[in-house]
Amino acid sequence: MAGTRNVFDPSSFNDPIAMQTKWTPAKGGGASFRTHKLVNINSYRMEFRVSAGAVVFYLMFLLMGLSVMIIFSIANFSANDKPPFIAIIMPLSVGLVFTIIGACMLYFGTAPIVFDKQKGFFWKGRKAPDEVFDKTTIKHFTELENIHALQLISEYCRGNKSSYYSYELNLILKDGNRINVVDHGNQRKLKEDANTLSAFLEKPVWDAI
Repeated sequence: MAGTRNVFDPSSFNDPIAMQTKWTPAKGGGASFRTHKLVNINSYRMEFRVSAGAVVFYLMFLLMGLSVMIIFSIANFSANDKPPFIAIIMPLSVGLVFTIIGACMLYFGTAPIVFDKQKGFFWKGRKAPDEVFDKTTIKHFTELENIHALQLISEYCRGNKSSYYSYELNLILKDGNRINVVDHGNQRKLKEDANTLSAFLEKPVWDAI
């Protein structure tokens, strides 16, 4: 659950685009830990790659689901009396749900987030915009020259048992629209990555954290 945040005055950047864009979270929710880190591939390419902590988190769901299905399957097959159908299907269904969630989190969470000067694009996904027939099938992409600034904002996330701040790095485009890049809970590392990316793209960081 997203909480409220302090009101930010974008006029401090003295830029009309800052007044056009939104300063509320571009992506609801977030993580309390660092999910991605910026990696310098070469002088023309930088990528956000999934952190080890995020991979462990995703694998926990996947392995938990697989373990439930395996344990109950072995227990049912080794039992002398055949258990009721509901006693079999319920644990297997729960295990399958956790397995699917973990697999989806692992697949989508490990998708590359790329800034490539040679191709001239930013994109999220395993295929670059110039590798697909229809670029509009890629949900998150833009030409690098269309990036106006980098935006840093925070969001207070309130759960049932814990609350935390998650921090967003967004791209602000020349028309004021935004594209979310990453969203995680390590403010210091995200600011470091934003400054590194700013130097790479030669675009300013608009820090509203």
